[in-house]
Amino acid sequence: MGEVWFPVFFDFWAHGAGADKYGVVHSDGVSERTLFIIDKKGIIRHIDVHNINKRPCLEDLVEEREDLEKYIRWLMVSA
Repeated sequence: MGEVWFPVFFDFWAHGAGADKYGVVHSDGVSERTLFIIDKKGIIRHIDVHNINKRPCLEDLVEEREDLEKYIRWLMVSA
């Protein structure tokens, strides 16, 4: 993936506990490449599933994160 500016968790099989916990493991033990945005409370805010053989576009992930931050700011102002 190269250098990124956010925390990254890699969960390769045969360990796979994280992939199993989040329900992205197929019955044959293989998982897709899945990106999650998880907030500081541990709540999943976004899930992006990709073919295991294709590298996902990180720009899309950054855009989703920015949209989520805007929504949270809106919620705080509206409260």
